[in-house]
Amino acid sequence: MSKGKFWPPVRAMIWQKAEQMFQEEQARTMGEDWKAITPERRELRQAGYFYDAKILVLREIHQAKKEGTQNGAF
Repeated sequence: MSKGKFWPPVRAMIWQKAEQMFQEEQARTMGEDWKAITPERRELRQAGYFYDAKILVLREIHQAKKEGTQNGAF
């Protein structure tokens, strides 16, 4: 079975966006006590960051295709 061309890079973008969203919320809610911690993927899924990031990334890709600005492999 060959590796897909769409989902592997998109999945990487989703994880990156989920971690970014986590870090932004931690910084916003913890104020001066904030320390940049790296969440586990399990935590990102359980807290809903992965799902929210997936929606945002797929929406961005769809919008870019609609506007005709292809994003790399897509």
